[in-house]
Amino acid sequence: MTEQTTSPAPVLPPMPDTPPPVPEPLAAPVKRDRRVLRAVLRWTAAVAVFAAVGSATAYGLTRVERTDVPGLATLTDGRWNYPALTAAPLPSGSPGPFAEENKAGAHYADPRDLLLPAPEGAEADKALRGKDGWLATDVYLKEYREEFDRDELRQMLVDEGLRHIAARGWTTPDGTHTRIYLLHFDTAAVVDELQSLHIAPFTKAAYPVRGTDESVPDEDFPVKAQLDDLVYSVYTEPEPYGAEQVRQAYLGAGDVLAVVVQSRKGGAPAVPFQQTVALQSRLLA
Repeated sequence: MTEQTTSPAPVLPPMPDTPPPVPEPLAAPVKRDRRVLRAVLRWTAAVAVFAAVGSATAYGLTRVERTDVPGLATLTDGRWNYPALTAAPLPSGSPGPFAEENKAGAHYADPRDLLLPAPEGAEADKALRGKDGWLATDVYLKEYREEFDRDELRQMLVDEGLRHIAARGWTTPDGTHTRIYLLHFDTAAVVDELQSLHIAPFTKAAYPVRGTDESVPDEDFPVKAQLDDLVYSVYTEPEPYGAEQVRQAYLGAGDVLAVVVQSRKGGAPAVPFQQTVALQSRLLA
């Protein structure tokens, strides 16, 4: 086999101390074909909640202790201390997932390199390590509460050509349990349809995860913490939520559907969840 060369992994630029002003709205650019499909699939209501307003800037996120993440609260509100983030290396000459020439929205980087690292002081979830970094589909499906749903999802993932699942999980000292799954498919069109029509429509998550009785759209998730190229479906478990509360997000990022789940007894704080979703988004872009 011919050895594949990789470009050096650039360090993502730090976010400025003061966010730049939002520019005056410009004429909307012509969208790529998969954006047209996305627009057709998603409800108008979903756009109202999850789309970025105007031409919001996608800020580079590195060390979280440097300054505020746009749309999130201040450093003293319980955010976690993540290591510095670096972009995953790309094979030489390969475009990024949202480059104009990349019509399939393909991530040419190894999905295992796109996972958010655990924050400082967290204990790794060994059950999500998988074999050689690839997680078995049945392990991922254990996130869902009902056996019927697990069976239906298993067949759906097979039918849609799921290639790999990369995963990482951890528990922080306060008891918050985080799980991140990157489901890798062939094209962005497959991810758009799965997310919008089958798994994560606007009104509620189609398949309840374990530990929840109900999940509703999280309308408090900050728009400025979202990137324009990704599609967000974010849910929270409303009160009363029993022993623990569960928050979850589905991120459509080209040919990858990312699933972020956080749970904690007594209530899952909003800020660490928002922070985790924002940083994982940055690695997928």
